[in-house]
Amino acid sequence: MMNIKTVESNILNDKYYVIDHSSGLRIYVYPKEGYRSTYAIIGTKYGSVNTKFRVDDGDVITVPDGIAHYLEHKLFESEDGDAFARYAKTGASANAYTSFEKTCYLFSCTNNFEQSLEILLDFVQSPYFTAETVAKEQGIIGQEIKMYDDSPNWRVMFNCLVGMYHNHPVKIDIAGTVESIAEITAEKLYECYNSFYNLNNMALCIAGNTNVEQVLEIADRMLKPNKKQKIENFFPDEPYEVAQEYIEQKFPVTIPLFYLGFKENIGEKPATSRQLAATDILLSVLASSSGTLHSKLMDEGLINETFSFEYMEGPGYASVLFGGESRNPKKAAQIIKDAIRELKENGIDKEDFELAKRSVYGNTVSGFNSNETIANVLVEMEFNGRELFEYVEAIANATIEDIENRLDEILDPDNCTLSVVCGDE
Repeated sequence: MMNIKTVESNILNDKYYVIDHSSGLRIYVYPKEGYRSTYAIIGTKYGSVNTKFRVDDGDVITVPDGIAHYLEHKLFESEDGDAFARYAKTGASANAYTSFEKTCYLFSCTNNFEQSLEILLDFVQSPYFTAETVAKEQGIIGQEIKMYDDSPNWRVMFNCLVGMYHNHPVKIDIAGTVESIAEITAEKLYECYNSFYNLNNMALCIAGNTNVEQVLEIADRMLKPNKKQKIENFFPDEPYEVAQEYIEQKFPVTIPLFYLGFKENIGEKPATSRQLAATDILLSVLASSSGTLHSKLMDEGLINETFSFEYMEGPGYASVLFGGESRNPKKAAQIIKDAIRELKENGIDKEDFELAKRSVYGNTVSGFNSNETIANVLVEMEFNGRELFEYVEAIANATIEDIENRLDEILDPDNCTLSVVCGDE
């Protein structure tokens, strides 16, 4: 049984298609008329935090840290070679990544789309793990782990997560540790693959020079029906309070780096489209380059062009992060916290709100000119139970009350962590 739904936006005068394929895979097709290129991404709702789980009524399984990332590396291999060599023949540019909550495989191309999609759907359904190939990868990923351990930008961010979270696995490096990956075996990789790479737990999103008929012809040939199963993930209890207010690490850096993290007290469900839109507008009000806070930090020489902010979320965690280079991270952090307190006390200025709302809306709409952005956001929305056009409409219809509610929910200046990487001086 297959269902095809058309999703339309009156605001954008655009549409895309959602296909519940008979194999169990949900497929999104976003045709872009006049575009020569196509971008495809297939993802599974399985990331570095999914280390303790149960399938249906089976036993609870605990696996080593870093195994989702390890599996991503190994899935490109087969008895006949690797998928990158196959992509080289079609001219497609391919890649993959593992995050806290998902693993994705992708390609972009201007020609040979059908052959490239066949490769993608083939190798993600054809795991090939042996004791020899798994052992070979340990050295490669071990070097990658050491490389990230030596990166001040990586460490300042992860140290912030370590400071914020007591127990949640989001504080553990996505690639794991040299010790944890030594525990990975071919059997454990197959166990995780069979649990999470079920097509009912995955999504395929394609944007650009394609159409539903073309995608379905390939999907019908390539996809192997999967039996639906229930995956239950287990996460340790996580208190609202941060674990550490300040964490510092020495590195040979010219200018210190900082991350200031605010921990949200979330429930079991991710933010709604309305909450996410309000979050994006709030952060624009507070910290965009046109705002008062940014100007103050720049005028006092406390930040430079590396300053950034983001909202990160996943199963059992959510937080807001501000970061960049600063010659005085503690003072920069204090000014950010003071700005949040002032916003809570005085409310959000209507003119600032309207400016931020227009900015977020404009940036979001401009993203629809990018096949890559569209497909990646569709995956993100699918795995968080949101709908793309609904999010756009939520931005357009956002109110100051929505923004102020999110301000109370996600930014508590008395419950945050400052992570600093600085030199020995």
